[in-house]
Amino acid sequence: MYYRSAFFLVPVLLFQSLMCRAQETIGPNANPAEETLPTINLSLKQAVDIALSPEGNARIQIAEELIRQAKARSAQARAALLPNIDASVSQQSMTRNLAAFGIQVRLPIPEYDFPTFVGPFNIFDARATASLNILNLSSIRRFQASRKGVRQAEDEQENVQDRVRDQIARLYLSLLQAKASEDAARSSVALAERLLKLAEDRKNAGAGTGIEITRAKVQLANEQQRLLSSGNELNRARLQLLRSMGLSLKIQVEPVEILTYQPVEIHDLQEALHIALLSRADWKAQQKRLEIARLNQSADKLERLPSVSLFADYGTIGSSIDRTVPTRAYGFAVQIPVFDGGRMDGRRAESASRLRQEQVNTKDLLAQIELDIRLAFDSLQAADLLVTAAEEGFRLAENELAQAQRRLRSGVGSSIEVTDAQTRLERARDNRIGSLFSYNLARIDLYSAMGTIKQMIPGE
Repeated sequence: MYYRSAFFLVPVLLFQSLMCRAQETIGPNANPAEETLPTINLSLKQAVDIALSPEGNARIQIAEELIRQAKARSAQARAALLPNIDASVSQQSMTRNLAAFGIQVRLPIPEYDFPTFVGPFNIFDARATASLNILNLSSIRRFQASRKGVRQAEDEQENVQDRVRDQIARLYLSLLQAKASEDAARSSVALAERLLKLAEDRKNAGAGTGIEITRAKVQLANEQQRLLSSGNELNRARLQLLRSMGLSLKIQVEPVEILTYQPVEIHDLQEALHIALLSRADWKAQQKRLEIARLNQSADKLERLPSVSLFADYGTIGSSIDRTVPTRAYGFAVQIPVFDGGRMDGRRAESASRLRQEQVNTKDLLAQIELDIRLAFDSLQAADLLVTAAEEGFRLAENELAQAQRRLRSGVGSSIEVTDAQTRLERARDNRIGSLFSYNLARIDLYSAMGTIKQMIPGE
């Protein structure tokens, strides 16, 4: 299994500690509708661990159940190759109408007829029976297919884990973007407040005009409105992340990481495609589905061959439990299919169709993997250039605003220059945040396309 006790321990203890702290904060008599759970600092690694825990994301729990179902089907297929032993004990009181069975005995004795109704009489029977298939190639193939099914379910579980990692990484990235946007909005509000104070000071000193104060107030109102909007987006990102982690939506989380630029070591398209074919769990699962289809088709073909089985029967029978004699029977049987009305032919046609279907699915998945790699690679290269351009634009916008403020303080510039520079800085800051978000999203796409999303998460 993919989970180990140590792996479970970290998110479970974290979640329990959160609940304990929440209970201490709320108190035993608090109204559940008014709960205010504590704010926790959450890293991407912790978010993924909680989502992958047994109490986390629902898809993880479903994948576990699918493995159990596959193992149960394998046990059922194996049962056809193991001895089948039954035991029975019965006590009967019976009567019989011999004439109903065509038994009519005529004796050469005058005035005496052999009775046609007999009984009641008692029969006690204690017996054990056993059977064993010693040669059934079709059952062997089905058992082999069921074992492949267990490994395919395990690969599907790994694929679900990668999908959950991908989902959590995207939602955590959205949370980082929303947090950066809110921080940027707060910075813009603080800047607008400083510029309003500067305009008021200039007006009081006789160097400014009322229109400059009005213009600064309008800019401050715009920035405050933008701060409210970014706060709403941040709360939305928090709720979506908590829902995917399987935690209560009343918990408050704060990301401990920030949007940063981290270079990707993969620089060759063919190398990325080669890694994907070795690492992607959905590709491994599809290969096993194809093999299962081949084994099932082979099993249906082998149904036409004779099968050999052993059987044995031993017990004691008599009129009562203390008046019995032992009886036995044993031997072997060879079963040769002759005619079944087309049932086996229909099964073979169905299994052949399923094999062709899996072959088509395999070819289609291979093409999809290549498409995912190419799209992610192109997006990453384009996003890398955007980050460089956005960083340069942000630096220039900061310099422009600083120069405009110096010109205004020295009396050779106007408030319009400062407002324009402030607007361009805000746009440059948004471009920088957006480019970093796009770059990290492209990183997630590439690692997911290669099946190595686990390696992208720190500490995994």
